[in-house]
Amino acid sequence: MDRELYGREAVLDPTGLVARLTGLAPYGFTGVAYEHGDDPPVTVFTGGRGMGKTALLKQIRNAYRGGTPLAFLDCAHVEEPAEHGAGWNPVTGALAELAVQLSPRVLAASPVSFPRLCLGLAAVASIGWSQEDDERARRDLQRLAPVMATVDEAKGMGTTWVGKVLAKLAATVADGAAPMAGVLAEATVETVLEEVFGRAQRRTESWYGTYRDAGGNGKLGLHRLAVDFRQGGPRRATAERRLVAALVEDLRRAYTSLMRLGTRRGRPVVLLDNAHAPLGRRLVEPLLRDRADGRRDQLVVIAASLHPDHEGLRHATRRRLPEVAHLAPCPRGDDITSGVLAVALTPLSTAHTRSLFDGYDRAGHTPADLPGAVHRLTGGRPLGVDLLGRAAGQAPAALRGALTPGALLDLTVDLREDSPGVPVAETLLAQLLPGLHRDEPAVLAVLAAAHDEGSARVLARTRLRAASAEGDVALRARDALRADGWQTGPTHPAQPAHFVADPLLRALLLHRLRFHDGDAPAYAAWRAAHETLRSHYGQGPAPYRLRQELALGSTESAVTELRTSFADPDVQGWLARLRFVASAPYPREVHRPGPDPRRALALGQDPGGEPPAGLTGDAAALHMAVRRLLHALWLLTDPLALPDAEVIERMAYELRQLSGRHLTGSSALWDAATHWPRDIRAWRSPSLPPGSEDGA
Repeated sequence: MDRELYGREAVLDPTGLVARLTGLAPYGFTGVAYEHGDDPPVTVFTGGRGMGKTALLKQIRNAYRGGTPLAFLDCAHVEEPAEHGAGWNPVTGALAELAVQLSPRVLAASPVSFPRLCLGLAAVASIGWSQEDDERARRDLQRLAPVMATVDEAKGMGTTWVGKVLAKLAATVADGAAPMAGVLAEATVETVLEEVFGRAQRRTESWYGTYRDAGGNGKLGLHRLAVDFRQGGPRRATAERRLVAALVEDLRRAYTSLMRLGTRRGRPVVLLDNAHAPLGRRLVEPLLRDRADGRRDQLVVIAASLHPDHEGLRHATRRRLPEVAHLAPCPRGDDITSGVLAVALTPLSTAHTRSLFDGYDRAGHTPADLPGAVHRLTGGRPLGVDLLGRAAGQAPAALRGALTPGALLDLTVDLREDSPGVPVAETLLAQLLPGLHRDEPAVLAVLAAAHDEGSARVLARTRLRAASAEGDVALRARDALRADGWQTGPTHPAQPAHFVADPLLRALLLHRLRFHDGDAPAYAAWRAAHETLRSHYGQGPAPYRLRQELALGSTESAVTELRTSFADPDVQGWLARLRFVASAPYPREVHRPGPDPRRALALGQDPGGEPPAGLTGDAAALHMAVRRLLHALWLLTDPLALPDAEVIERMAYELRQLSGRHLTGSSALWDAATHWPRDIRAWRSPSLPPGSEDGA
């Protein structure tokens, strides 16, 4: 049974986007009116890591499997065969795979055959043949057998045609013909036509007569195709475009020939994951060019791209996912990329997150605020929401009632029934940062403690000197993150900047920094990184330095600075410093029993020690109030903790009390007492100025 994908109804509903593209409703395959007539756009879902692009494509595959010809290809992972010849490259390999997947019988329709593609692939497969390397050529040709089987299953999967092709090639060279790519291609195609193709299918050779300089001669067209492919560069791109067109033409003929009329419903579907990879563009651009030239086909291409600003989307029609639920117009302009509909996947809502958690925790044993807190941490990123939801549902019964987002990261989760559980934080980090080299997670974990490039470079110079042989570690890490779709630096002018901007990714990297070495209670890597930053920011009471003090578990310097600066007339600045210092990562302990220690300090149940020596009266009372307020805000804004209603009320109380103490800035403090609790209950960062829409 397919798992439910929350928040993707605009794509998967019976009259959703895919139904209107294919002309078929999912699963039941009832007819649906085409939205775009005979010119459907190439649809590209865009979104960062963990936004559910692959899951959505796979759900489309499951929904339409058996109802229409369908193929799924990951453009970033086309397996390169061992010791292949010059006729294989990612495009030819991908086209062969697509044809094999598209061919099988669906509903009442017969299988799709790909004679034109077979001839083109056969022509280029033999271009590197030589008498000295006959076995390699044999393997190259045998790899085409599944595609040949779409023309004639028995002959295509047999070995007779391969042996006769090799014999023909040897005879061609022995007869004195120059061993050029075109001559070899002609010999190969001639044998394939004789040994695999039937009489009617042999006529498909003529389709290549419109190839460059072929003059209507199909045999010459295949000759030139092979020569162009062998030459490389722009000529190879021309040949690849023709091979893509061959696949599309074979599909078109399967739907429009006289023998096929009335037997096929809907349109065939090609799903391309990671289409931002070079292969994706090499497969899609030829189709876009042909459509821009006025050619029409039957193919629905649905792709996924990590980068919304990819060059291949420069003139695309752009829509957010909810906007395409009922209508998705895609007017064609002069540029070929105007034939693309780019649909930005949106994060899951808090309601979606709660529904997903309810599915994993049907008995409701986990805290009621846990789904909201997970949504705050993940930003609604489906991958994170789903994995943390699974972890909550599988958590030991003794832990479920006190789970927090941070506690979920400490657990293991079973992803497969036949495999042992895997660490949640480590697994999620690997899925959000795929393809990292062995040392890169450790490097990024250190740099995740930084605020900006400057502090990241300080950490790189002092903590990562062994990793700097290839240049500036921080800048290489920055570029690697950006290339993978992650933002670095500030995301909002009113929010603290971070070198790793995404809260979920940063939390996972800091989790690795603190716990990966398993050296509690020393936490040497964590302490070294934050002590380095504390030293970098000097000895003064600057907020950046005080934030590092909190990350190291020491709060008194921050309390003292906030108390001594409280009387300043710039109360907005004071609130900003308070909020910034309280954004420090909390030095957690794994599986620590009982409430968060900050709670008792925020509520005054644990005074946290006496005021500094020499403070009495109002000054001592102010110091204790600031201490309670700082711990309350630190706890309430921690993305790895749960909000606490009692602590929220205490924070509001402390802010109201402080508003009565300040001579000139009581209004701002009162507004904070009013609006910050609302912000926190709504899972927003405390706004500055309090109550401002753009301050959260």
